[in-house]
Amino acid sequence: MTQLWPSLVTARDVSGLTIRLRGLRVRDRIEWEALRAANRAWLAPWEATSPYPHDQLRFRQLVRYYDAEASAGRMQPFVIEAGDRLVGQMHLFGITWGSMRGGAAGYWVSQDLAGRGIVPLALAALVDHAVYGLGLHRIEVNVRPENLASIGVMRKLGFREEGIRERYLHIDGGWRDHRSFALTAEDLAGTSMVECWNRRRTP
Repeated sequence: MTQLWPSLVTARDVSGLTIRLRGLRVRDRIEWEALRAANRAWLAPWEATSPYPHDQLRFRQLVRYYDAEASAGRMQPFVIEAGDRLVGQMHLFGITWGSMRGGAAGYWVSQDLAGRGIVPLALAALVDHAVYGLGLHRIEVNVRPENLASIGVMRKLGFREEGIRERYLHIDGGWRDHRSFALTAEDLAGTSMVECWNRRRTP
């Protein structure tokens, strides 16, 4: 098993797109806050929120929280870099060890880059890191039924659907149902999900 944190994950697809998954840093603040502000309306229908608004963390607190949770083995909180810019987030959270060895993935990408293959490549890289780097067995992703783009990502990468989780997460002012998707290490059969994704995209 690799060191838990800090982690750096890189991947490249057949079109030449290269992404990096790395931890959020204090010096990212200006770029990060600009990215979040530009995508606030875009993310509002999909992003988990707290039913208690005063729970929101300031930026430095957020970085410290992410690093502490990651060092404790409960989370892998990545930003997504494409080229030389931050373009979104890719998290593996709720990590459980012992007899379960699993976690859940969540992600978002900037609206101006949606549909360009960044999310499938980044999620495939995260799955490879989780299974082959961290030694996890099961990865799940929970998606709002209205989020057709993310459901499309699940199908492209071969996640199987496991059912509906009613009132699963607090999003945009209420408790929202989610469709649950998952895969296990056996589904990869020793192969790289990034390589499988690239094979599907090769003409």
